[in-house]
Amino acid sequence: MALTLSSVSAREWLQKRREGVKPWSEFISTSSFSIPKSVAPLPKRIVSNIERFQSNYLFVFIVLVAFCILTSPLLLVAIAACLGACYIISVKNAAKKVVIMGKELNVAHQYTAVGILSFPLFWLAGAGSAVFWVIGASFFVIMLHASLYSGRQEQEGFDLEMETV
Repeated sequence: MALTLSSVSAREWLQKRREGVKPWSEFISTSSFSIPKSVAPLPKRIVSNIERFQSNYLFVFIVLVAFCILTSPLLLVAIAACLGACYIISVKNAAKKVVIMGKELNVAHQYTAVGILSFPLFWLAGAGSAVFWVIGASFFVIMLHASLYSGRQEQEGFDLEMETV
C-alpha cells in the first residue's frame, strides 16, 4: 500500500501505528478472555490492554467508521458529493484561477464554500448521529475487549507489584 503524507510527524505516527499492531490471533484469542474475579484489577487491566492493543483498537474504530458509512447510502452520497466538489476545485485551479464577479477566489475560500454548502447535505444524511454511533460503538467494543482480555501475567498468576515492609 503506497501512502504518501507530506507531514513528517504524520508519517512517523502512521509508522508507529503499523509497527504497534499486535497479531490478530492474539487479539481475538478466546482462551485469553476471562471475567475478573473482582473489580479491583479491572482499571489496571483496562489501561494495560489499551496500551498494548492501541493500534488494534484504532483499526477497530476505522472498521466501524467504514461500516457506518457503507450502511448509510445517503451519507455515502453526501461524502461522494463533497469529495467530488473538492476534486473539481483542485482540477479547475490547476488550469486557471477561479474568478467570480471580478474577484479571484483562492483555493482555501473555495474549499470553505464547499464545506459550508455541504453542511445541510450532511445534516440531512444524518452525519451527526453516525458520528455519535461510531463513538459509542467504538467505546463499547474497546472497553468490552479491554476489560475481558486477561494478559499472560494474569493467566499465570504472575504479579509485578512488590510490597515493601
